[in-house]
Amino acid sequence: MKNSLRFVIGLFAAALTAAAAGCAAKPTMDYPVKDVPLTAVKFTDGFWAQRQRTDIAVTIAHEIKMSEETKRLANFELAAAALRSEKGGKFQTRYPFDDSDVYKVIEAASYVLMLEKNADLERKLDEWIAKIGAAQEPDGYLYTARTIDPADTPRMAGAERWVNLKDSHELYNVGHMYEAAVAHHQATGKKNFLDIALRNADFIAETFGPAEGQLKLVPGHEEIEIGLVRLYRATGKKKYLDLAKFFIDERGRAAGRTLYGTYAQDHKPVVEQEEAVGHAVRAAYLYAGATDIAALTGDPKYMEAMNAVWDDIVSKKLYLTGGIGAAGGIEGFGPAYDLPNATGYAETCATIAYALWNHRMFRYYADGKYMDLFERAAYNAFLSGAGLSGDLFFYPNPLASYGQHERTPWFTCACCPPNVARFIAAMGSFAYGVEGNRVYVNLYAQGTAEIPTGAGQVFLTQTTEYPWKGDVRIHIAPAKPAEFTVCLRIPGWALGRPVPSDLYRYGEPTGENPVVMVNGEIVPMKPEKGYLSITRTWRNGDSLEITLPMPVRRVLAHPNIKDNVGRAALERGPLVYCAEFADNQGSTSHLVLDDGAPLAAEWRTEPPVPMIVVTGPAVAYRVKGGRVAAETQRITLIPYFAWAHRGKGEMSVWIARERDKARPLPEPTLASKARASASEGAKGLPAVNDLFEPADSNDHSHGYLHWWPKKGTVEWVEYAFEKAAKISETSVYWFDDTGRGECRVPASWTAFYKAGDDWLPVLSPGPFGVAKDAYNTVRFAPVTTSGLRLEIRLQDNFSAGIQEWKVR
Repeated sequence: MKNSLRFVIGLFAAALTAAAAGCAAKPTMDYPVKDVPLTAVKFTDGFWAQRQRTDIAVTIAHEIKMSEETKRLANFELAAAALRSEKGGKFQTRYPFDDSDVYKVIEAASYVLMLEKNADLERKLDEWIAKIGAAQEPDGYLYTARTIDPADTPRMAGAERWVNLKDSHELYNVGHMYEAAVAHHQATGKKNFLDIALRNADFIAETFGPAEGQLKLVPGHEEIEIGLVRLYRATGKKKYLDLAKFFIDERGRAAGRTLYGTYAQDHKPVVEQEEAVGHAVRAAYLYAGATDIAALTGDPKYMEAMNAVWDDIVSKKLYLTGGIGAAGGIEGFGPAYDLPNATGYAETCATIAYALWNHRMFRYYADGKYMDLFERAAYNAFLSGAGLSGDLFFYPNPLASYGQHERTPWFTCACCPPNVARFIAAMGSFAYGVEGNRVYVNLYAQGTAEIPTGAGQVFLTQTTEYPWKGDVRIHIAPAKPAEFTVCLRIPGWALGRPVPSDLYRYGEPTGENPVVMVNGEIVPMKPEKGYLSITRTWRNGDSLEITLPMPVRRVLAHPNIKDNVGRAALERGPLVYCAEFADNQGSTSHLVLDDGAPLAAEWRTEPPVPMIVVTGPAVAYRVKGGRVAAETQRITLIPYFAWAHRGKGEMSVWIARERDKARPLPEPTLASKARASASEGAKGLPAVNDLFEPADSNDHSHGYLHWWPKKGTVEWVEYAFEKAAKISETSVYWFDDTGRGECRVPASWTAFYKAGDDWLPVLSPGPFGVAKDAYNTVRFAPVTTSGLRLEIRLQDNFSAGIQEWKVR
C-alpha cells in the first residue's frame, strides 16, 4: 500500500511539474524516479571515462567503417535505386535485420555528440540519414530487404509485407530506428532523422492496432515497443504509446493467428507470464517495454508478471557475471539452474537488454537491488563482450574456455558491436536518478553531475578510483542551501550478498562494514531498499565520504547448478575474477584452490591493462609417467572483463575447490598433438582433441564439436599428425543433446587414412558404432600415415557432433 501511494504521489508530482513548465508533450504518468540527462553527467577520469574515450576515439569510427565495408549502407542505396525503378540490385548482406546495425551505430554516435561536439561525425550521420530517407517507400514503409527486390527477398522476409513477422524483423528494425532518431534529435536539434522515423511510425500505427481493418499481429523480435515509447516521450503523441501497449497486450493471444511459441515469448499473454523463456534478447526487450507501459499507464497488472519473471531469472537463470541466456541453440533461457560454464551463451546484447530492464525496474520501485544487477552486468558480462581495444568483440560470453574463443572485429550477425557502442556512450545516463527532492546515486565513477531537484539545482562531483578502490568522495554544491535527500546505493556485495536471491552466496563472513560520513561525521549504516538516505540542509562545500571495503571473496553457487558443485568463484568489489592460461602456466582446469588458502589483491601494470589481480597458493595436478602428481602452484586471477586479450587458451571463472573437480593435466597424445580441421560450418573444433573426458553424450560442461544447424548432410573431421605414425584404432564419443537441441548421434560414419594425396578407407570389419554415452571404438589393419579422417552422415532432420576423438 505504501509503495502504491508513493507511486501515485510521484505521478501526481510529475503531472504538476509538467503543467507548471508548460510541457504539454510530457507524459502525465511516468516512472516515479526520473532520469538525469546524459548531457548533465560527465565522467572526467577513471574507469568509465577511459572506456568512453575508447568508445569515442576507436569504436564509433570502427563501426562506421565496418558498416560501410560490409555493405550495410549499400542496402539503403540499393533500396533507393529500386524506388527510382533502377532494377538489378541484390540485397548485399545475409540478414534482413542488418538495417538495425546502422540505426544502432547512429544512436551510439548521437550519444557521443551529446558528450562532445564533432562536426565530422555529425556530417557523416547526415550522409547516412539521407541514404536512409531515400530508401523509405512513399507510404513510410522502410525495410531494405524487401524494397530492393520484392520478388527475391532474403531468408526471413516473406513474399508480402507483414506475412512473416515471426522472422522478418520488419518491426524490430524500425524500433531501433525510432530510438536512434530520438537520440539524434536530442543531440543535434535536427529533425531530418526524426521525420523519417515519424513517417514510418505513423504508417505502422495506421496498419496495426485493435480497430477494425487493422492487423492484429505482433513482431517476432521485440524492440519496437521500446522505440515507440521513445517517440511518445519525444512528441507527446499518445498514439505511439497506444501502439506499444497494443503490441505488448496482443502478444500471446491467438485470435486469428498462430502463436510463435516460447522462443518469442508468444506462448501466453504477457500479463500471465511467470518464467523467463525463449530468446534472451527478445525477452529482455519485451520486459523492458512492458515495464515502460506499466509506468506510463499506471496499470499494475504488468508489474505482477514482470516481478515474477524477474524473480525467476535472479533466482534460477542468472550467471554470476550478470549474463543471461544459457542455451546457445536458441540464444536464450534454458531450464532452471541450467547454467553451464564452457557452453554458456550470455550474449552481449542480452546482457545489455537485461541491464536496461533492471534500470527501468529501479525507476519504478526505487530499489537498489535492480541497480546492483545493472552494475554486475555492466562490469562483467557486458564488458567481457567489449574488448579493451574498442574494436574487438565477443558475441557469447562463457564462464569457461578451453581455447576455442577469440575476439573478432565484426560478425556476420553484427548486433552486438553497435549495441556495445551505444551502451558505453550512454553510461552516464544511468548513474543518477531523481524523485522530487531525492537524489539517487547509482553508479560510483569519477565525474560531475548537474541534477534538477524539487529543491533546485544540485551539483555533484565524485572523486574515486572505483571499481579498483571502494573509497568515494562526493562534493555537494546546491545552487543555494536547501533541504533534500541524497540516497547512496550501498551495493549488495558490500553487505554480504552477491545477488538478491539464494542463487549465489559468499563462502566467508562479510568482514568490514561500509562506512559513510557527512563532513567527517559517521552516519549510521541503516540502508533501506539498498540505499542509505541522508536528509539535511545541504550547503556548497558539504561532502560525503563512502568507504566500501573490497576484500577478495569466495562465491559459492546454489547446489542445483551442477557445473559449479565443488567449485568457487572469486569477487572483489563489483568485479568477478577468472583464472586465465597466460598467468597460470598454460592451463586452469587442473588447479584446486582450497577454501582456506590465503588470497591477496595486488596492482599489476602488465598487459592487457593495469588492473588489480588476485593471487594465492593453489594445488596443481598433472599426469606424469601415468600417475597423478600434486604440487603447489601460484594461481593468478584477473577481472573477467579482461580475459581473451593475450591469445587463445583456458579460462575459468569457477575454480575447483575439491580434488575430484580438477582435471589432472594429461600427458600429450597422438590425437592431442594433431592439427584438427573439419568441414565448413563446424563449431567448437578444438574440443575434439582437448583430452577432456565427457560425463555423457549430452555433457555441456566443456566444449564439443558440432555442425548445427546443418542436418542430413555428410560432414568430415580430420587429424594431421606432426609426423607419420603407425595407427590401428580410433574411438569417437558422440555429442547428442536430446532434450536440449537438435544434435543426435549420426546415421553412420567411416574412417579414412592419408596415403600420399589420397584418402583410403581403413580395413576393418567394424562395427562403426553410434552408441550414446560411450566411446565407439573401431580397430583396423595397422597403417602408417600422416592423417586420419572421419566421414559422418548426419541423420535426416538432425545435426551431429563429437565430444572427444582418440587415435591409437
